Amino acid sequence: MNLSVLSMMAHAGWVVKLVMLVLLIFSVLSWWIIISKYFLFSRARYASEDFLADFWESKTLNNAYEAAQNFTLSPEASVFVSGFNELRKISAARSERVPTETLQSKLASMDNLKRAVRKAQLVETDRLERSLSFLATTGSATPFIGLFGTVWGILTSFQEIGAHGSASLAVVAPGIAEALVATAAGLAVAIPAVVFYNFYCNKVADFESHIENFSFDFLNLVERDMLSRE
Repeated sequence: MNLSVLSMMAHAGWVVKLVMLVLLIFSVLSWWIIISKYFLFSRARYASEDFLADFWESKTLNNAYEAAQNFTLSPEASVFVSGFNELRKISAARSERVPTETLQSKLASMDNLKRAVRKAQLVETDRLERSLSFLATTGSATPFIGLFGTVWGILTSFQEIGAHGSASLAVVAPGIAEALVATAAGLAVAIPAVVFYNFYCNKVADFESHIENFSFDFLNLVERDMLSRE
């Protein structure tokens, strides 16, 4: 009686093999997301650090806009580009009006800019969070998929007992072993998915906090400049 994992899978029933195939697919996709997110977050963090350094060293927003073109992976740079483009539209609209503007019109322009920046924040957060829901699904679903294979393997063992009329270890052990392997496989797929899902959710929360802080700084700069003009 060979109880190696490969041997048990080779002699397992088609249902258990199907369960293992589904778990393998979940595992491959989960690890692909985990690895790709690691590189995405690393590149985004370094790009953001470089962009913020250039942004605060820039003498004008136009210079900062030119610098932002080199940091497409930075969430703060993307938010700034969206806000700066909206600011250009506002400036173009203001140039077509009468030279004197009321305080209300200036505040209305700021509201438009704030909405554009807020929309860009949501887009960047969604980009960072993309595919993380699959890790959550993997962490919650795969233990039950493995449990299904376990239950089926136990049912197979009982059928073998009935067919042989014996409950000896030689009859029961293969089916029980197959069942336990399915459970172990489900947990092996779920545990990394849950761990990295929580890890990356914390990373996204950190990015979101930095994006929001930068957005406040950018809006404050624009508002001070806009309200200081007569």
